[in-house]
Amino acid sequence: MAHEKNHDYHILNPSIWPFLGSLFGFIMLFGAVLYFHDQGPWMLLIGTVGVAYVMVGWWADVIAESRQGDHTPVVRIGLRYGFILFIMSEVMFFAAWFWSFFKHALYPMGPMSPGMDGQWPPQGIETFDPWHLPLINTLILLCSGAAATWAHHALVHENNRKDMKWGLIIAILLGVIFTIFQAYEYSHAAFGFAGNIYGANFFMATGFHGAHVIIGTIFLFVCLIRLMRGHFTPEKHVGFEAAAWYWHFVDVVWLFLFASIYIWGG
Repeated sequence: MAHEKNHDYHILNPSIWPFLGSLFGFIMLFGAVLYFHDQGPWMLLIGTVGVAYVMVGWWADVIAESRQGDHTPVVRIGLRYGFILFIMSEVMFFAAWFWSFFKHALYPMGPMSPGMDGQWPPQGIETFDPWHLPLINTLILLCSGAAATWAHHALVHENNRKDMKWGLIIAILLGVIFTIFQAYEYSHAAFGFAGNIYGANFFMATGFHGAHVIIGTIFLFVCLIRLMRGHFTPEKHVGFEAAAWYWHFVDVVWLFLFASIYIWGG
């Protein structure tokens, strides 16, 4: 009785994942530095694959803990707080690219803005028409977010797993279409990443957003697989809730990108 659990918190078992995550994270970072110095991409690839392996293994353990009943209401609150903090860190990540873009757009002069001569976009840059493919992609991503919301509503308010399934399928397919259209747009860009601050800011901001779209699509696809395996209930669905929050974050960032970089900045 002295060792009986009398609280709602989940005491974690010893795990190798934090150590492996830090190890492969360092290998990935060191490999990126070598790659930037023309030393080949192999260490970067090894680190990236290792980080992906840790993510799959670690999250599989978290899912197993949930299925065993370890995720009490108190634990689920902690998981939600943790994911909210993660999204806040992502907000600050994108704030850096917006800061750089607006700084050079509003003050296209001086030593930090070489070659612009007070002009934005810099001379010779042919920007995208925001009312063609960028507008289509905006509508696609918004519809995908609406489908994810439909899936969430179907689970929480109706316990309708069929509608949840179709909402997830639609959200995933629209996310894939967005990525394809973004790649098509990149292939027809009249400017490159190197040589001008406009191209660097454009591709860093929209490119990292595209990476988040791919990650979010995978996130939703994992939720679809879990749904097909009988996971999630109206009371316990933190994994899907996190995926929905992440997807809406991706939506909001794209709206800011579309308004600032494609419309105002062009």
